[in-house]
Amino acid sequence: MSHAFISVIVPMYNEEEVIGTTFKRLKEVMDSTGDRYELIFVNDGSKDRSADMIRELSRKHKEIVLIDFSRNFGHQIAITAGMDYAQGDAIIIIDADLQDPPEIMLDMIAKWREGYEVVYGKRIKRKGETWFKKTTAMLFYRTLRALTSVDIPSDTGDFRLIDRKVCDVLKGLKEKNRFVRGLISWIGFKQTSVEFVREERYAGVTKYPLKRMLKFALDAITSFSYKPLRIASYIGFTISFVSFIYLLIVLYQRLFTESTTAGWASIVAINLLFNGIILILLGVIGEYIGRIYDETKNRPLYIVREAVGQQLDSEHHARKSEDER
Repeated sequence: MSHAFISVIVPMYNEEEVIGTTFKRLKEVMDSTGDRYELIFVNDGSKDRSADMIRELSRKHKEIVLIDFSRNFGHQIAITAGMDYAQGDAIIIIDADLQDPPEIMLDMIAKWREGYEVVYGKRIKRKGETWFKKTTAMLFYRTLRALTSVDIPSDTGDFRLIDRKVCDVLKGLKEKNRFVRGLISWIGFKQTSVEFVREERYAGVTKYPLKRMLKFALDAITSFSYKPLRIASYIGFTISFVSFIYLLIVLYQRLFTESTTAGWASIVAINLLFNGIILILLGVIGEYIGRIYDETKNRPLYIVREAVGQQLDSEHHARKSEDER
């Protein structure tokens, strides 16, 4: 494995402020390996000049590939598209914002050469992030581990290296609401980690505001666990049991005592409580039904406006298009 071919997937969305520096650092790192490589930049519907900048760079550097989406399909889908196009013996996923240092890829490649098939980056410190972001991230990973039977490592992101065989397996998984790091844990293979300090964003703003973070968390939990449905069943059974006991108490008071139920306030409060719980349980069920609906539509995960790059294997992509039809 002395002369490998390595694919680096870089999903990007409105990253024009950092993309030039990102390319420079990626190129320096990959040139130092002595291996052949390709840098696959997946433009996820950027509204700035990100795609144009990569398109210009691809004319000068044969190792650059641009996959330009027709619109924004989401970060996890951009990673998936990169894996569909990647032709390397090993595939590395890294975001364009330089929070994950490209130099850590050298450690990942070294672990891969030792025989590991998945090497993920484990964050030991997160610079430049708010208390709220750190706390919610910690709660997310702990909750996910508690709810799922899949061993998804804590404090990890999508920054990782996967072997060719792992990539091929992932390409066969066609679910729509994707949680890529969870899928990689689910399929198994020989996995290890490299530790690193996550840096502040080099430039720009985060592409994961609270709304996207919540959707990401829902996708992760509902993709790998049905425990929320089981919890909903337990809550429903418990409420029904308590309600039945209360009904017996009310009947006893009505038939055998002179006491009457006090006022409407308590009745309204109980109704509001039970109705609120029922709506929450219906919402949990609805999340799962919505994902079933997405799967049954069988639409493509993404649409590519343009694929640019001197290294693109025309035969490979012609075969891919034929498979999609």
